[in-house]
Amino acid sequence: MSDKHTTARISVEGERFEILVKPEPALDYKLGKPHGISEILLIDEIYSDASKGTRASTEKLQKHFGSLDALKIAEQILKNGELQLTTDQRRKLVEDKRKQIVAFISRNCLDPRSGAPHPPLRIEQAMDQTRLIIDPFKSIEEQSKLVIEELRTLLPLKIEQMRVAIKILPEYSAKSYGALKNFGTIGKEEWQSDGSWVGVLEMPAGLYGPFIDKLGKLSQGTIQTKILK
Repeated sequence: MSDKHTTARISVEGERFEILVKPEPALDYKLGKPHGISEILLIDEIYSDASKGTRASTEKLQKHFGSLDALKIAEQILKNGELQLTTDQRRKLVEDKRKQIVAFISRNCLDPRSGAPHPPLRIEQAMDQTRLIIDPFKSIEEQSKLVIEELRTLLPLKIEQMRVAIKILPEYSAKSYGALKNFGTIGKEEWQSDGSWVGVLEMPAGLYGPFIDKLGKLSQGTIQTKILK
């Protein structure tokens, strides 16, 4: 890997497929910014091992991607696979995500001794004492929950909690269920005979907005919620 190119890869049924990409437009694409695939690819080739220059066989490409079109295959690899970041890219993304997590915790957590928020610097210093690894691609809300749990061993933290009754229709229940645990703790729950899911989620109040956004997208706006007292 160099400043001029990096690798995106995906594994399909034990087979590895790789492409060489330009670091900045490839990262923009992963972050949702528009870029044509041809602008991102360094070479219009699909490899089984890019470092050795070993091209993937046409038989395997056809089997796993249903196509021999390098641009279409590259798009699938970029969209669903893993992008190898340059050192500078990873450092900047992790620093930015860390600052956002610190700001989120400072807004949503109180010091129970004073009833005031913890200053961002105090949160940063406590994070330095942990072995937390910040994922540059995971959401702030999902990672903040994990960070808060870890920081409680070092800082007195009080989070305003809320309980939400939820119903998810059967066609969206399976893929939405996994996302629930990223926002809080599932209490009473029941899978109904028609395949829908109903339950109660206890979560930090500051996560309610992001929770509604995330589950709304997963359920195409059909999720039903009610805030419980």
